[in-house]
Amino acid sequence: MRENISAKNVDSTPISWRETGKDGELLLFLHGLGGSRFAWEPQLKAFSDSFHCVAWDMPGYGNSQSLENLTFNSVVSSITHLLDTLEVEKAHLIGLSFGGMHALHTAILAPERVSSLVITDSSPSFGLDGTNPEIWVEQRLEQIKLGKEPKDFAEQVLRSISGPNFEGEELENAIYAFSRITPEAFEASCHCLTTHDVIDELSSITSPTLVIVGELDQETPPSYSHLLAEKIPHANFLQVEGSGHLTPSEKPDEFNSAVASFLLCLLYTSDAADEEDSVDL
Repeated sequence: MRENISAKNVDSTPISWRETGKDGELLLFLHGLGGSRFAWEPQLKAFSDSFHCVAWDMPGYGNSQSLENLTFNSVVSSITHLLDTLEVEKAHLIGLSFGGMHALHTAILAPERVSSLVITDSSPSFGLDGTNPEIWVEQRLEQIKLGKEPKDFAEQVLRSISGPNFEGEELENAIYAFSRITPEAFEASCHCLTTHDVIDELSSITSPTLVIVGELDQETPPSYSHLLAEKIPHANFLQVEGSGHLTPSEKPDEFNSAVASFLLCLLYTSDAADEEDSVDL
């Protein structure tokens, strides 16, 4: 992996993270099932001039401590604890796949801590295609049960879920990020992921939301993201051509451009509202 010299690793307890920038509002990047804080290198670099960027290791991953019981509620508690540690009231949550699910649960359970959402290559509920959760977990843990570790099958898995042109530095970063997962954390996350279902709560989300999906994503296909965008009030939708399930890494320029435009629009709207309030006063 090529080191981003502007980024800083903070190996804190219980949550560790990687950060760039110190000015501006907080962007909190939430990695997927097969990732860790190093999965967001293109974004940490791209947004560091205008925002304070933090990419966490979720509980049990990388250098973060495990939770006794990994659930979506406990993950939300970990996210809000991290925000408290960073001494910020709220953040823009940018989540990939499993991380997108974390962001959705946070927006539902702790909306006061969320400035906006970017949900990419994710889903409103596990098993929309009829997948049996026990079979799904068994398949994901097959190599773990054979005594292998995530680093042993990282490249194989990442190539299987990405588009056909995912190569080079970004693939290397993704492999490294995946390789930092312990077998125990991967197993706990697989079990947790199958409990995800927020379809009935999506209409309650008040945070401005951008939903992004790769055209070729077969893990969480575009129909899942269309459903998210339809059920979340006033959500925006973008499909990225030629990308599979790892859009922020596969198509970083397109992803970063879309997120930047989304955030710029929010900041402009917020500034305009502040000006109107000051005039009214």
